[in-house]
Amino acid sequence: MIYLDYNATTPVAPEVFRAMRPYLEAEFGNPSCDYPLGRSAREAVQQAREDVAALLGCTASEIVFTSGATEANNTVLKGVAYHHGRGDIITCATEHPAVLAPCRYLDSRGFALTILPVDGGGRVDPDAVRRALTPATILISVMHANNETGALQPLREISALAREAGVAFHTDAAQSVGKIPVDVDELQVDFLTVAGHKFYAPKGVGALYVRGGAAFASLLHGASQEGGRRAGTENVPYIVALGAACRLAGERLPGAAAHLKSLRDRLHELLQAGVPGLILNGPEAERIPNTLNVSFPGISGSELMAGLPDLAVSLGSACHAGQEAISPVLAAMGVPLGQARGAVRFSVGYPTTRDEVDQAAALLLERLSRLGD
Repeated sequence: MIYLDYNATTPVAPEVFRAMRPYLEAEFGNPSCDYPLGRSAREAVQQAREDVAALLGCTASEIVFTSGATEANNTVLKGVAYHHGRGDIITCATEHPAVLAPCRYLDSRGFALTILPVDGGGRVDPDAVRRALTPATILISVMHANNETGALQPLREISALAREAGVAFHTDAAQSVGKIPVDVDELQVDFLTVAGHKFYAPKGVGALYVRGGAAFASLLHGASQEGGRRAGTENVPYIVALGAACRLAGERLPGAAAHLKSLRDRLHELLQAGVPGLILNGPEAERIPNTLNVSFPGISGSELMAGLPDLAVSLGSACHAGQEAISPVLAAMGVPLGQARGAVRFSVGYPTTRDEVDQAAALLLERLSRLGD
């Protein structure tokens, strides 16, 4: 199989697996226990916390470990809302369901929700954020990079507006961490979401950056783990894995963008050369370097990929009960129905090779040729 769906999930890196394995075997202690086995686990969790903090440019005390991005997003959105008790929340139309669903839940519970539109490239206009702000606004949540198009949002401009208004600002950075430098002070965010399985850690572990002094109500109550911000015995092996993935990302980042972009752009060039009318969905420049979302003219993505079982990618539409529903992200961008039906997302990763990119392009062009006969 040629795997080109790294935005969906990544394999666990060998370095990450080696780091976590002892904590699945002999080092099985509970970090809350005060004897050598427990202290060893506690020290491992603290080291991982420092590793995550180093990647994000914050202090270890500002990191809260979670089960993943969905929990982190829900913690921020509901936690800030519950802390205030009432107020307005601003987000955008192309957010992941892990943001939009809790936002809509809060809307149904009496919190006012503003969902901002995006332009044809999938980006929010900071002026739209400015116009949406009211004295009742308590939180702005705008993702860093879109999972389908890779579009990068203008976070610095939005964070400046949030600071000026005294409003908390959250970003879901699940797709950007590990691919491009992500520094919380540079972005000036109050909360930032990390998902381990998007950059070579296992599924089921993530982190939430909480700027010192930022207030939210905890969703999980119990003992005092994570400084009282997230109760429950720590998932030591996976937390260790997340720390190792952050160390690995830090080592790779200096050359990461150029490496990923070269593979992505080669795939795009090969497809452009063989597919007249191929359309790029999303911005040309303001996107993460590994993501390519294109529409093949005159054919649905599902029909195209049905004959390529050994090529793993994501589609821009899905068929349910005989009806084809297009991606809400593409719909929010104003992509026409036919174009959205033909959309395919390719996302490369560190293990991707130039040969795999060339083979993938050849398979796609051969499949299109057969369909055209």
